Amino acid sequence: MNTTAERTPRTTFAPAGTSWRWMLVSGCVIVADQLSKLYIVRHFGEFEFQTVLPVLDITLMHNVGAAFSFLASASGWQRWFFIALALGVSAGIALWLCRLPRYAHRLMALGLALVLGGALGNVIDRIRLGSVVDFIHFHWGQAYFPAFNLADSAITVGAGCLLLDALFESRRNT
Repeated sequence: MNTTAERTPRTTFAPAGTSWRWMLVSGCVIVADQLSKLYIVRHFGEFEFQTVLPVLDITLMHNVGAAFSFLASASGWQRWFFIALALGVSAGIALWLCRLPRYAHRLMALGLALVLGGALGNVIDRIRLGSVVDFIHFHWGQAYFPAFNLADSAITVGAGCLLLDALFESRRNT
């Protein structure tokens, strides 16, 4: 005998189900980010570089600002501002992840988990060092892209996942 309850998908929230998996993804991002930065700090001097490809160097740089060194020349208040901002956003994302229905879009959950892990990876640097360790440095000829790290990459890929999820969701609803 099939009852309505048996045919209706469960709508319990993720804490009873899958949020731990997404928190594990965030944790893996944090660990990979921190281990990669630890390796770079131990094996490179500031601005020392190793060419990996004609367009890619591995180098050690410390960024006291935000993306593209935004506010890097400020008097120091930006450290605490970026720490507070990252912790507030991270708390909101963690809460969002925990409240996602068990059958929520996996692409959205993955995107949120990557952004959360990346944000916390960088905030750990800001708290410990007062700056973020960047080491991946792309360039084309004499044109250099700002250096970044694994946490930044996770944030970028996570944002891309969120955009793709929104695109697919809008197509499902039309």
